[in-house]
Amino acid sequence: MPLDPFFADRLRVHRRYLAGQALTSLKKRIGWPWRRHAADSAGTSPRAKQPTAALSKREKHRRSALAWDRKELATIGTPGPDVRIAEHEVPVTGYPTVRVRIYYPDLTDSAIAAADSGRALLPAALAFFGGAFRIGGVDYPTTDAANRRRAHDAGIAIVAVDYALAPEHRFPTQVEQAHAALVWLFERAVSLGIDPERIGLAGASAGANLAAALTLVNRDRTALPLRLQVLEVPVVDLTGRHIDLRATRGLRIPGAIVVRELRSVARTYLPARALARDPYASPLRAASHAGLPPAVILTAEYDPLRGDGAAYVAALRSAGVEASAVQYLGVTHDVAIFTGVLPAASRWHADVVGALRRLHDAADTG
Repeated sequence: MPLDPFFADRLRVHRRYLAGQALTSLKKRIGWPWRRHAADSAGTSPRAKQPTAALSKREKHRRSALAWDRKELATIGTPGPDVRIAEHEVPVTGYPTVRVRIYYPDLTDSAIAAADSGRALLPAALAFFGGAFRIGGVDYPTTDAANRRRAHDAGIAIVAVDYALAPEHRFPTQVEQAHAALVWLFERAVSLGIDPERIGLAGASAGANLAAALTLVNRDRTALPLRLQVLEVPVVDLTGRHIDLRATRGLRIPGAIVVRELRSVARTYLPARALARDPYASPLRAASHAGLPPAVILTAEYDPLRGDGAAYVAALRSAGVEASAVQYLGVTHDVAIFTGVLPAASRWHADVVGALRRLHDAADTG
């Protein structure tokens, strides 16, 4: 179906941005404007005498991304409710310690209390943020707001993992941090007020990659009783084999740009290109998907990653895993953050909450 008018308007702005970026890049390559370039080279420009900022290009990009995220929450998002939060540091053998933040629901809500009556311990979802492995974090405003809302509305604890970013830390650092956080959560569950029989995983985009990879690592190493995986716009094959370029043709964005972006993500995250075939980097490429927890997967029509989501559902079902999928029509990869202005985003949130609520009864059916 046609792109939602809300996204169509944003796309026009984004195209102008991309055109401006391309023009700036071209100017740098040819050294335009030549007069200023020559003056700067000769040291006659006043700007040449001033000290430059010490920030790297990547640091600047992350600061800009954080500022943009803050603006997005204020203009098109929904603030999260006040909930109780606890922060912990989890050691990871051979890798950097990872921070986790637990969002506890407000159990004074009568509907949540009724749904969880008679149980002192909460269900929980270990959650992983998106950001192409190189930006984002639990402190990003839209991520924090979503975790607050999902904990409150689903009546579960959201255990958000602030995994390390690439390229400073590359694969398998993030996967090892995820597994360490999972083992820690099960070992400490009761003392944290969490039911170890009702724990699932959740992740968006790159975070969904980590959540899916974690199901494989857990199956292969520890066999902890995971009850659910909720994957939003997942990227599960870093070789790019399942990228669906039909999604971008509808946006009039050249497929070459999309392919180049995925390669850039993989190059940043992986220390070697061949590792894109490793199942812990590309969960879709696992030899077997048997024995994984039930999955709920959400994709967007105008997202080239929709092919990854569809292929992963098919692989899970072929292995006998309970897996359901829904594709939202007329929306793009980042639809989930627009809850303040877009009905489809509110529906997305409700569907994620509905999936997470399944953890309340997971121990009874697991």
